[in-house]
Amino acid sequence: MAKPKQLKVTLVKSKFGRLPKHRACVSGLGLRRMHHSVLVDDTPENRGMVNRIAYMLRVEQA
Repeated sequence: MAKPKQLKVTLVKSKFGRLPKHRACVSGLGLRRMHHSVLVDDTPENRGMVNRIAYMLRVEQA
C-alpha cells in the first residue's frame, strides 16, 4: 500500500491578531508557535486550510 503524499507546513507569521477562522486553521493543521513545522497528509481538507492561510505559511513537499 502506498504512503499518502505529505506536505511540510511551517508557520512563518504570528497567529495573533488574525481572523478567528484563520486561527482555527492554524490549530487544525497542528501548528503551535512561530517556526513550528508539521507534516500533514495532502488531502483536500488540509489543502483548503493551507490555501486559506497561505500568507502565514511556508509549504514544501515532504
